[in-house]
Amino acid sequence: MTKATAPRSAVLVDRHPLWLDAVAASLAQIDVRVVARASSLGGASGCLAKTWPDVVIGETTYDDDGDAGLRWVERVASEFPETKIVVLSAHTGEEHVAATLSRGAEVYVLKEAPVSDFVATVRQVFQRSVFFRAVTPSRRVEMPVPTAQALTRREVDILRLASDGHSNARISRILWVTEQTVKFHLSNVYRKIGVANRTEAGRWAQTHGILDSPTVANQDQPA
Repeated sequence: MTKATAPRSAVLVDRHPLWLDAVAASLAQIDVRVVARASSLGGASGCLAKTWPDVVIGETTYDDDGDAGLRWVERVASEFPETKIVVLSAHTGEEHVAATLSRGAEVYVLKEAPVSDFVATVRQVFQRSVFFRAVTPSRRVEMPVPTAQALTRREVDILRLASDGHSNARISRILWVTEQTVKFHLSNVYRKIGVANRTEAGRWAQTHGILDSPTVANQDQPA
């Protein structure tokens, strides 16, 4: 008999309590436990900082201010890299959907979708078993080609050390920062240069000459 796995944890965000109840009931079908609920993006950020859940699910567009939601998604993706972001929104604009996904959301689900589709989508976030051919949208959102200049000096230092095979713990000791800071910067690096993991980042760093210059250690490090 295999040992039962612990349920996934989730933070929900939506201004409407009925939506929160409905989503929580749906998640119970796939053993995802709701650990906090919020009625605003600011409130959701506070919940994330307290619970560090496996996934945050909910509406990111309030009062038609899509830009605020995009900034929130990007911030959550950077500050909580281990938390999956599932947007469940009434906003159907193609450009907004594409922009939300490019900022770090794992998936974008319309509120008009059947409950079974939503549940299956959340399950796929954790246990990918279905893959789709990439489809070119009718109106492409042009993304700039990533360059080394897009990275901060600290991000370059961490990218270089990670490419050399150092663990997060080792990098934190070399640069005299916390491991969480290393994870935060690596998440930003992956997002900025358009890669998904250390191997791809190392390949990108080699191609762009990042490995040719020396690492700058933290000057506050004691002798």
